Amino acid sequence: MGGPRITIVGASLAGLRTAEALMAELPGARVTLVGDEPHLPYNRPPLSKDGIEALAQGETPETEVFDKLVLRSKLAPGQVEMRLGTAATGIEGGDVRLADGTLIRSDWIVAATGIRPRRLALSGAMDRRHVLRSFDDARALAAGLRPGARLVVIGAGFIGCEIAATARKLGLHVTLIEPAPQPMLRALGARVAAAMAAFHRRHGVTVLTGRSLERIEADRVILDDGQAIEADLIVEALGSLPNTEWLAGSGADLGDGVLLDARLIAEGTENLLAVGDIARFANPLFDAVPRRVEHWCVPGQTAKRAAETIAARTRGEDPAPDFAPMPSFWSDQYGLRLQAFGAPTLAETQTVVEGDLSRIGAAPVIVEYARAGQLVGVIGLGANPATLARHRARLVAALAPSSPALSSNVTA
Repeated sequence: MGGPRITIVGASLAGLRTAEALMAELPGARVTLVGDEPHLPYNRPPLSKDGIEALAQGETPETEVFDKLVLRSKLAPGQVEMRLGTAATGIEGGDVRLADGTLIRSDWIVAATGIRPRRLALSGAMDRRHVLRSFDDARALAAGLRPGARLVVIGAGFIGCEIAATARKLGLHVTLIEPAPQPMLRALGARVAAAMAAFHRRHGVTVLTGRSLERIEADRVILDDGQAIEADLIVEALGSLPNTEWLAGSGADLGDGVLLDARLIAEGTENLLAVGDIARFANPLFDAVPRRVEHWCVPGQTAKRAAETIAARTRGEDPAPDFAPMPSFWSDQYGLRLQAFGAPTLAETQTVVEGDLSRIGAAPVIVEYARAGQLVGVIGLGANPATLARHRARLVAALAPSSPALSSNVTA
């Protein structure tokens, strides 16, 4: 008799890392990896940076650009079954139904379907409007990134700001439109966000904050204050939505992603787990509030935890009680590496502990973030890795000072 039948739905970073972790924990498991894209699992963060730049310049064949994005895997050929180019449409009797009608028998299901971009609820100029999530999105956008073209980016989160920076490097005229008072405000807080806005302006980007789109016309966009901005190209970078529709009827709470317990088993289910961007769980490093965290580190962290849970349950055991992943993220803009640890979004105060925010890009800056006097995050801008590592260690000590068990379970 073989090992458990495990179906992972979503063949990107989270799905692939889950398959690897499962095979390491349960070599006899029968794992099927399902993905709606025809491509092999690939790395998405570079798409808004080197990816679209290389595609736009056209000096490197598209196949070579994609090959650099393909995720290197520890899986041996044929170790797991891959069903690429076919989406999952639902769960029936604890098994996974695919769009082609196939029913995959499953003892465990791992949802790793990630997120998709939000779209503007406006009509017009669909041939010039883009989002960026997939390689195919990047290829379509790159075709219009020509020197002298007028690009309007709607939404100044990390994706929008990275696209703006890449487009400026390619010689485009860029306008960045953000409804909030500053770009990247939620992630960075007011002071750092304002400094980053100034950084973008120094690089020639027109940054319009507190503004939203009213309508889209043939060759321009109209803002809510009546201002008209010429646009050859429009990028919608308005955040994301979790891909959970296929889980309707599973019994899981899908209010915002998939609500999970500390084992990463979906509340209200017996054999459904979730990993990556759709996973909503409480992190005891901060509090008991379940949250989704759309950072590159989360797929690997949740993949390992999901595999531990399935392996433990297969052996008739329970996994370790604590799951305390340390969130981290980074962004590259104009050659500046912004790197963060912890949860700066939860902070009430920001303190510059090294450098000067007015000199972002010219000298290293480190900012600490606190809530109720408790350190909850740290961000480095152009910071030395060794220096930033010391601040990360200080953060870990502050978040788990009285619990050796919890501290030992903090995962990078």
